[in-house]
Amino acid sequence: MPTIKQGLAVGGAVLATALAVLQRQSPEQQDVAKPAAHMDYFPFVRSLEGTVPDGKIELVAGEFAASAGLVLLFDYYLSAIGEKPLEAIRAEIERELERQLKPDAATAAKNLLVRYLAYKHDLVEVEKNAQAAGPSLQAIRNRLALMQDTRRRHFSEREIQAMFADNDAADMDAIARLEISQDPSLDEAQKRARLAELDAALPASVREAREEPVKILRVEESVQKMRAQGASDDDIYRMRAAAFSAEAAARMAQVDREDNEWRARIDAYLVERNQLLADGTLPEDKRQSLLIQLQQGRFTADELKRLPAYETAGR
Repeated sequence: MPTIKQGLAVGGAVLATALAVLQRQSPEQQDVAKPAAHMDYFPFVRSLEGTVPDGKIELVAGEFAASAGLVLLFDYYLSAIGEKPLEAIRAEIERELERQLKPDAATAAKNLLVRYLAYKHDLVEVEKNAQAAGPSLQAIRNRLALMQDTRRRHFSEREIQAMFADNDAADMDAIARLEISQDPSLDEAQKRARLAELDAALPASVREAREEPVKILRVEESVQKMRAQGASDDDIYRMRAAAFSAEAAARMAQVDREDNEWRARIDAYLVERNQLLADGTLPEDKRQSLLIQLQQGRFTADELKRLPAYETAGR
């Protein structure tokens, strides 16, 4: 499902967009169950229009296997919570599993989905307790331990390793860095040395995940410079494809098109809105009625929530 984006300050919106549309490949050499090339992913919810599911379903020796990619796939659909009820989301995930897998493998994957949903439900209480405990280092350690204990109630050790190993490595690395930064017995030089040791010990997958945001920012800065110099959409596509992948470049181009379309709609709306506001012949109640009609005719209910920021900025 879809995600979701300077002149040139590349801000958090661009980073969030690029991170969402990039679908990373697993370094392990495994058979991968891929959807047919002609698959048309209809928009399950509006927020996911123009995207394809994150993650992937992996097969080991032809058999279904739990994986980090499957967690990404589940979470992609679960991001629609609030737009669709949970049962509708679960049904859509199950249809996706059936599209990609043979019946026996689909059954195994759906069994894992049931346990994953139960795990996510139990995590709600863990997160509540973590928020109540505050942001101390010990509270962070306790949260991680509780999360790991919760997993063991729902998954085998093999499944936990396959699904969460990279996340756990990243969490442990973050805790270790926090410990170093807060250690009063270390001077700045010692802290830098300890952090360098952590850098050297990072698993390749975690290092890549940490470096991804910086790489995305640099690429998007290059995109803006290229556009300022007159580069074509094809030039931008080739540069992104070289940096990431052809599939990621295509998804990022789709996001560009959606962003351009949104900005064009906003600009046209602001012109008409300003004309209404400047029309001194209209009674105030009539003006407000016409403004509401204009807004509702141009935007969906969800899009209307975004308007105030653009109106304030005077775009």
